[in-house]
Amino acid sequence: MRALVGLDVGTTGAKAVAITPEGELIASAEESYPLSTPQAGWSEQDPEDWWRASERALATLGVEATRVGLSGQMHGLVCLDGEGRVLRPAILWNDQRTGEECREIEARIGLERLVSLTGNRALPGFTAPKLLWLRRHEPDVYARIRRITLPKDYVRLRLSGEWAIDVADASGTLLFDVAHRDWSNEVLEALDIPASWLPPVSESTEIAGAGDQQAAALGVGVVGPGLVSVVLGTSGVVLAPLAEYAHDPLGRVHAFCHALPATWEAMGVMLNAAGSLQWFRDTLAPGVAFDELTAEAEVWSAGADGPTFLPYLQGERTPHADPDARGAFTGLARHHDRGALVRALLEGVGYGLRDSLELLRGLGVTAAAGRASGGGARSRLWLEIVASILGLPLELTTLEEGSAFGAALLAGVADGVFADGREAVAACVRVRETIEPNARWAEAYEEGYARFRALYPALRGVETP
Repeated sequence: MRALVGLDVGTTGAKAVAITPEGELIASAEESYPLSTPQAGWSEQDPEDWWRASERALATLGVEATRVGLSGQMHGLVCLDGEGRVLRPAILWNDQRTGEECREIEARIGLERLVSLTGNRALPGFTAPKLLWLRRHEPDVYARIRRITLPKDYVRLRLSGEWAIDVADASGTLLFDVAHRDWSNEVLEALDIPASWLPPVSESTEIAGAGDQQAAALGVGVVGPGLVSVVLGTSGVVLAPLAEYAHDPLGRVHAFCHALPATWEAMGVMLNAAGSLQWFRDTLAPGVAFDELTAEAEVWSAGADGPTFLPYLQGERTPHADPDARGAFTGLARHHDRGALVRALLEGVGYGLRDSLELLRGLGVTAAAGRASGGGARSRLWLEIVASILGLPLELTTLEEGSAFGAALLAGVADGVFADGREAVAACVRVRETIEPNARWAEAYEEGYARFRALYPALRGVETP
């Protein structure tokens, strides 16, 4: 049996899948690795952990493939010396140390010009500010850099010896001219970063690779107008394909290259979606199953009679671009129990996703339905809440293998099994269930969204610096 293999180098582990050319699952495997937080707001990993976990996951599949498609966490910085050796732990997408460097980048290039070129404003998670931080704080490491790479492409280097990157993942570096799908000489010169450090860039379908969100969108069939990808993972994402490059002038949503040639995407990202529920359980309900928590939340009606949750536990990207934003529960009363708090948390994440959807609509996106994925999508209650807040039916696909599934489809395109990404989607992606919005909740969620929108500016002035 011919197998298409995809590997996702995620934040918590490496996941490998093998599928048939018809989209049937043959095998899957997952290997975890640790996350290091050496200081408050820092987030790092050892690239060797990615490689060892990837080796184990691929070996566990027990299949042979001519090519492994790759997806992975975006924005992470891996620094290599002239011999290809890792110089320090990788700085990840959710690291928040580079606020000063972000301000420096926007001052050097100008916010309007930066967003026009890269599709994005300077945010702490992106790759470019990390390089400037190293130059300022670890000059000995910076002086030894000869190449940089992103997480999944470090695994590619170890797997095949190829130093390369795709346009989708490169879009998240803040060093890329997204409209023209190539490195931006203007940005590199303004930031004094050598072009020789950057890997050759190819289309995702040529090199069988993409950032995790673009691969996930491909894996659920979000490749054209009318559909958006709604991801309830550690972070939350609403992603819409674009036939032409477009960007929000204020950089409140990301503009990246999609995994298909001549296709772009606009994407809103909240840093804590399912990660909020993980935090709640770890902090306030250790040992309690997620299903038990959501069952307690289901007892409460829409709006839970007042509580509102802001999911800004690690700062936020969309719509506020504020690394100093903080989470909150408000509107609590004596009769509220743990279930009410969980209900408010699930709804708060839904409101955050709606922030992204509203901004995408401002770019001309029209959506008839969303395709849901991520760990949070295993909760029927949460899906119904999000569908009701967004006002969109949410569709679930047959396989829930996420970014790794999309990476396997890219491997099939690169190997000639499919003529292009759309043929791969037509052959392999099937909808198994649709969750409709609950009309009885609509009024409560319109009121709740208005409260949610008012909370950030109200609390911003009183938060502890």
